[in-house]
Amino acid sequence: MAETAESLPVSTEPQARHVVYCGVCTLPPEYCEFGGTVKKCEEWLEKHHPDMHERFYSQDAIAASLSTLSVDAQKRAAKDAAKKAAKATAAEERAAEKKASSKILIKRVERNKRKYVTAVSGLEAFGLDLKKVSKDFGKKFATGSSVTKVAGGTGEEIVVQGDLSDEIWEMLVEGEGYGVPEDNVDCVEDKKKKSAG
Repeated sequence: MAETAESLPVSTEPQARHVVYCGVCTLPPEYCEFGGTVKKCEEWLEKHHPDMHERFYSQDAIAASLSTLSVDAQKRAAKDAAKKAAKATAAEERAAEKKASSKILIKRVERNKRKYVTAVSGLEAFGLDLKKVSKDFGKKFATGSSVTKVAGGTGEEIVVQGDLSDEIWEMLVEGEGYGVPEDNVDCVEDKKKKSAG
């Protein structure tokens, strides 16, 4: 006989919960205020989960959470919120300033007599994922491309086989979704020193 839904035993084990994590600070939305990027988190939550945004950031929710505080605590909370907002704004300005002053260096390095590799460094400042960009270079130019550590230990660079400095410059500046300003990209030729003897 086939069992019906009513005769099946009910599971007493706890069921897994679906937890939403913020796309900006990676914390649950209830804890975004402790992450330091409250404004961006609020915008992300409003765009992706409007029901949760209404629950946490509506005027009623804010008024309800503030009504349990004393007058002094309300003043401190307002002061802290203003301080956090100013701090976030200053951090955004610093990031924009750093991005504007950063340079991407495209170096053509001579390996042997007529063999070259092209090294691209400084992409991290523009928020580009080096592994993804390296893979894109390899596909676009049909060459070997890898991410390597810089000898001085100051970061990582992408090394592409072949003399592709002009093509890489065009790819970074003019298209492919990278959108790097032209003033921030420099091409340099690095020749190996010949031994005297």
